[in-house]
Amino acid sequence: MRIAAMLLLLSLPGSLTHAQPANADRKWWKEAIVYQIYPRSFKDSDGDGIGDLKGIISKLDYIKSLGVTAVWLNPIYSSPNDDNGYDVSDYRNIMKDFGTMEDFDQLLKGLHARDIRLIMDLVVNHSSDEHEWFRQSRSSRSSPYRNYYHWWNAGNGKPPYRYSLFDVNHDAWCYDSLTDAYYLHYFSRKQPDLNWENPQVRREVYDIMRFWADKGIDGFRLDAFQFVAKDTTFPAFPTGFEKNFTRYYAMQGNLHGYLQEMNKEVLSRYDVMSVAEGAGNNFEDAHNLVDAGRKELNMAYAFDGVDIPKANGYSVLHLKEVFSRWDSAFAQDGWLSIFLANHDQARMVSRFGNDKPPYRALSSKMLSTFILTMRGTPYYYNGDELGMTNAGFSKIEDYRDVQTLNEYRHKKTSGDSLEQFIKTAQFSARDNGRTPFQWDAGGQAGFTTGTPWVKVNPNYTTINAAIQEKEPNSCLNFFRQLVQLRKNNPVLVYGSYRLLDKDNPYVYAYTRTLEGKKMLILLNFTAQASTVHTDIALGKATMLLDNYGTGPGGNVLRPYEAVIYALP
Repeated sequence: MRIAAMLLLLSLPGSLTHAQPANADRKWWKEAIVYQIYPRSFKDSDGDGIGDLKGIISKLDYIKSLGVTAVWLNPIYSSPNDDNGYDVSDYRNIMKDFGTMEDFDQLLKGLHARDIRLIMDLVVNHSSDEHEWFRQSRSSRSSPYRNYYHWWNAGNGKPPYRYSLFDVNHDAWCYDSLTDAYYLHYFSRKQPDLNWENPQVRREVYDIMRFWADKGIDGFRLDAFQFVAKDTTFPAFPTGFEKNFTRYYAMQGNLHGYLQEMNKEVLSRYDVMSVAEGAGNNFEDAHNLVDAGRKELNMAYAFDGVDIPKANGYSVLHLKEVFSRWDSAFAQDGWLSIFLANHDQARMVSRFGNDKPPYRALSSKMLSTFILTMRGTPYYYNGDELGMTNAGFSKIEDYRDVQTLNEYRHKKTSGDSLEQFIKTAQFSARDNGRTPFQWDAGGQAGFTTGTPWVKVNPNYTTINAAIQEKEPNSCLNFFRQLVQLRKNNPVLVYGSYRLLDKDNPYVYAYTRTLEGKKMLILLNFTAQASTVHTDIALGKATMLLDNYGTGPGGNVLRPYEAVIYALP
């Protein structure tokens, strides 16, 4: 679909109808329901306070009970753990905190025995500064590994400013006295960026991918991949570019050529799915990543939706506009990911819903309904099936994330309000989504027998899996019902999407239609009773699922109500 045609479609007034492709081109990864596991926080098997592979293995039957069909595992490779595993020191070994390669093999076997696929996180925009490649690279300007990374010799003066997301000074160039040069790091100083312009680096990455694909894994999630290609002349950027740094960092240079090469060398040779973190700056960027004829990746993972909530709230109209716009752009070609949370976000219910006790479970179930009834592959973050909430840590000492800690130091040095920073962190800090999984009401929520690496949310005594297993209409059991409904109804995977009651500031309503089957989804995103305006006769519709468990009330939706109907 041409970009101009997409923009024309987006400008049409009234309800938005996004056509079903003539051939839905069914694939397992389109029908997958992906459950993201943050291994450090899922289940600890040995009492050291850190989740591990044996812990995950012990919970495989629980994962199977959810009905999910794939697991995305955050990095488990050897790492000094500056950024919780996103700084890899050995791509072919397992971090000691998590176990051994034998444990990994057992995990993969256990997942496959339960018909669950495994997607691995591949972190190759950067490595750890403790990786042997970087040790060799910084040892000498003449090292054969020198060009594995981006270096700027200090004799040429200070390099043009580049913004770093995690650096305490926001400076992406770090001076290294050993060879009197600066190296580039878009993230922390311990995460030097790899030089993808070097063919040998790319060959190394493809070898790593083959290593894991040969083990039998089922897919790759490419971390921060939209940033890998750089203009190695490093021209000066306009003052203030960091306010929209993705415009200058994302989808640069020959990135698409590298992906086509990766597809040819690795992805096309295995039955694996592929998704890159980030989708560029516009629909054209996103389509260039995933349109099948280009032979690059399978699906786009865009941030427009997940970035909507702010500490002071958000607009439901904005939410509807963003998700409808992305669906429209991919109605004919390409494929999307649908998600509201991941390891880089605070908890879904605390950001998009209402985590106050009267509304927490209702709004959590409503948000789950949204994720599992939209077109695209749903990615669902561990713990959200329980309606886990932000921990709301009030002291910097309780935080563990390098991004939060370094930004706190930056604010302190700059003289900014630390009180305001902590208030913001209580809403948005990544550690909110990384607190230990709440298994039961016992010590440390059943996560560990030791002291957890980050504090357990105090509400674990009332929000945990053991309690919810026994409650038929709990968040957990409602999630299982939703998963089964999606798996049993291809209309929720491949069906066309039509937005209804577009200007309603409280309700998100839409239909999904495929081969004569039609479903209506009504979602109240607010704490007030709200009327949905539609000409669909609900009296003739069949209610399939509602989050109150008492049956729907027609066109007036109760606070955070979610209802799914089958239409005649």
